[in-house]
Amino acid sequence: MVKMVALYRRPDDPDAFMQHYREVHLPLARRMPGLRKVEINHFFQADGSESDPFLMAEMYFDSRADMLASMRSPEGKASGQDLQTFAGSLVKVYFADVETEGS
Repeated sequence: MVKMVALYRRPDDPDAFMQHYREVHLPLARRMPGLRKVEINHFFQADGSESDPFLMAEMYFDSRADMLASMRSPEGKASGQDLQTFAGSLVKVYFADVETEGS
């Protein structure tokens, strides 16, 4: 299994960011072929206050080939274009092989 990780810095307007993320971006991303699971993580400090980084999305695929094909698909391209439009300066995207131990 592999995953694509999108790590977002805190936006100037977190409410507007999350509205776009939930109503536009996440529905686009969920249409990507071969996507097995999406996990959304909202960060906070140990004292409960706001954190930067702000948000992390983890998108799981069966293999690197599946993930790369999904990114090249029309749905993947639409998701990528939207990402650059609303969060291009706030996001870094990483790719990882997933190893599970002790589950």
